[in-house]
Amino acid sequence: MSDLDYGPVLDRLIEYSQKLGATAVDGGIGRSEGVEVSVHAGKLETIERDEAVGVSLRCLVGQRQAHVSGSDLSEAGLNALAERCVKMAKAAPEDEYCGIAPEGDLETNPPELVLLGDDPVTPQFLEDEAFRAEAAARAVAGVKDVPGSSSGWTVSEGWVAASNGFRAHRKDSVSGIGLSAIAERNGAMERDYDGWTTRRRIDRPSPEDIGKVAGERTVARLGSTKIDSQKAAVLFDRRVSASLIGSLIGAIAGPAIARGTSFLKDKMGEQIFADSIDIIDDPFRDYGLGSRAFDGEGRPVSVKKLIDGGRLTQWLLNGPSAKQLGLTPNGFASSGFGDPPGVTTSNLHMTAGNETPAALIKGAGKVLQITEMFGASLNPNTGDYSVGVSGRWHDGSGESIPVSEITVADNLIEMFARLIPANDLEFRNRTNAPSLMIEGMTIAGR
Repeated sequence: MSDLDYGPVLDRLIEYSQKLGATAVDGGIGRSEGVEVSVHAGKLETIERDEAVGVSLRCLVGQRQAHVSGSDLSEAGLNALAERCVKMAKAAPEDEYCGIAPEGDLETNPPELVLLGDDPVTPQFLEDEAFRAEAAARAVAGVKDVPGSSSGWTVSEGWVAASNGFRAHRKDSVSGIGLSAIAERNGAMERDYDGWTTRRRIDRPSPEDIGKVAGERTVARLGSTKIDSQKAAVLFDRRVSASLIGSLIGAIAGPAIARGTSFLKDKMGEQIFADSIDIIDDPFRDYGLGSRAFDGEGRPVSVKKLIDGGRLTQWLLNGPSAKQLGLTPNGFASSGFGDPPGVTTSNLHMTAGNETPAALIKGAGKVLQITEMFGASLNPNTGDYSVGVSGRWHDGSGESIPVSEITVADNLIEMFARLIPANDLEFRNRTNAPSLMIEGMTIAGR
């Protein structure tokens, strides 16, 4: 990646937009480069190299706003972008809640974050990783094929600026490896996978371990069947448990609260989970995939407990939703700088419990352990929830069988209240949770 500094380019774009009549402006320029290698059946399939650069611009004329994006960073291209954006903003409907952050709200001393991981590597290195993962998966008895094994890296760099004086630069990197496997028995086939994306390779298992896990997961699904419809305990495996936290985040997002379309809109300060449970957002974690020094509007961020001792402590607010609710923004704005801000978390996790998943299963007797979910349905106003799942059925005898084509359902408010976390928390994504046990869920099978 070149050492070209796009900060002055962005400054000129903002200045030109103001000359055209914009009363407030923000924008961003980003560039990235990366390589991904895919292999199959011991042979190289593809080597893809990607280099991209793009610009986004948001212009406000009073309480009217518009946003545009492009890839032409020539002076003529940027001028045309600004002219189009200002013209669109003048024609847009008024939005009493739009705007950019006041100068006094901005982060003036952003912390230095450690976001650059390993140096870029050669395609040959990536090819070797992908081959090693594929070979390990194929070595698992019962695996018939590995349709895709890939490894890659990406380096990204970005500049953001606004007419309120905010300026910032960020550079980060990620590397990833993943594969899927197919197993067959008596004409029935099953598929599963494993994959990791991290900033450093040291923070993930070896290619051999990743391939072995993918193969073992796949073989474990052979012979899947249905179970009888009933009420029983459900264990959301660590692979899928973070989705429940995602449902919580959607329900406490400022825009949802402002619209009145959240099943938690009346629950601020109330006990939502057991008093042993915290849910923490940490934007400063070294090498965290969600780490950031400021939010999407340039406001300061900090470590926050969204759930503290089981109690709901705050909404996720950006400038517009805070204004609509008569509250103060609290550092959860997303996007921004060229786009209207949304809301997001950074590095989010639920604290772990004391017992292993195996111990929770043993204590509950009959348990549906969910390892895959699809087709989730959630009523945002009531919290009524259902999702198609597959996984394993534990009958209380110590034995288990693979199961599929099952639906589980309940109400999220009640699910949160009964939720018991296991002790297997692992930090591998932006949102992380241990395995989660919920007793008494409705299971629809045969």
